[in-house]
Amino acid sequence: MYVLLNGAFGVGKTTVARALRGKLASATLFDPEWVGLALMRLPGYARSDFQHLSAWRRLSVLGARVFAATREVVIIPMAFSELRYLDEVRSGLAASRRPVLHFCLTAPLDVVRARLAARGEPAGDPSWAWVHRRAEECCLAHAAPAFAVHVPTEDATPEALAEQLAERITARSRHLK
Repeated sequence: MYVLLNGAFGVGKTTVARALRGKLASATLFDPEWVGLALMRLPGYARSDFQHLSAWRRLSVLGARVFAATREVVIIPMAFSELRYLDEVRSGLAASRRPVLHFCLTAPLDVVRARLAARGEPAGDPSWAWVHRRAEECCLAHAAPAFAVHVPTEDATPEALAEQLAERITARSRHLK
């Protein structure tokens, strides 16, 4: 099974993904951001956002499928705000005939900005302007029903969110057997 943890920059995707990995037997974490960072270093691949690279989307699917060769559950944290990119990745994963679950972690923009500032990425610093712009884009986009299942993070700890998601994933796994 693939578990896509979508959400804005700073909403807590990676933190929740790490906690979730500890709650699910045979789970691993695949972060496609590393694929994008590697691609951006290659000549001809520089973009303002690696998600615009079709090679990134294809390689992210391939990477997740490689991880799935040894684990039952692959947790994939990623900030998708462009629905067609999310759909392309979901379709690529689904082609492996494994279930794909998509959860979108949400929080109000002011909460996301506070979390970004707490991790050393303040809104007023020009070097973090791109992150804050993308966080705002994601918060706006993720309100749409197409980005459901929404999982509010504002009033829950990462551990509690991971427990909630683990219960949903386990129930879904039992239903598939």
